[in-house]
Amino acid sequence: MNNEFLLIPEKADIERESIAKLWDKLGGTVIRIGKFWEPPKLNHNHPITIYGNDTFSLVLAQVLKVELISPNDALIADLQQKWIKRPIQIIRHNALNQLTYPRFIKPVQPKLFQSKVYATLNEAEIALTGINAHEEMITSEVIAIDCEARVFILNNQILDVSLYEGNGEVKKAVGFITDFLINKSIDLPKTYDLDVGYNNSDGWFIIELNATWGAGLNGCNPSKVINAIKAATINTNAT
Repeated sequence: MNNEFLLIPEKADIERESIAKLWDKLGGTVIRIGKFWEPPKLNHNHPITIYGNDTFSLVLAQVLKVELISPNDALIADLQQKWIKRPIQIIRHNALNQLTYPRFIKPVQPKLFQSKVYATLNEAEIALTGINAHEEMITSEVIAIDCEARVFILNNQILDVSLYEGNGEVKKAVGFITDFLINKSIDLPKTYDLDVGYNNSDGWFIIELNATWGAGLNGCNPSKVINAIKAATINTNAT
């Protein structure tokens, strides 16, 4: 990490600080940023890595003219049933009345409204008040989740897996993810984060795809995943 900058939010976060501590140990420079909408004074034209929440990272990347690698959230609807274990589809806002409830609904455009299980059509419509009728959203039937694991992927390889909710067998989760990486039928970016879940009826399944630059560690080892975090920022003008 020599001569490389790690840019993180000024607000303290235990997981980000563990990455920052390792970055510093490896010879890099950590910069904590408050006003992320203003260009930080970096003094050198060295490579940068952005690691933080969605708004912080996306705005700062635009300000600094770097690219963040992100999986397309909508791709999950293109996965085979054996990987997701429940029907997932992309619909428009004006098709909400065609769904059965309760229903999990998530915006394709991040943070447009709260991603959650909506018990009724009325609850969903209230939450989406003011949203364009043609806005796309990801919707799926509700599936039981007895345990969840976070997975960091780089170059189609598992860097680390950590159970962060419930109890389960990590070895079997790794087997499921390895099988997915070998046999997946969709193109995914160089690095991304997977959340996978488990229940006794369906076994392991993919919950969602996330961007590495914004993914919390959730128990993953910083030294194992730091290269994925670094790879999630593309520098075009750095020396």
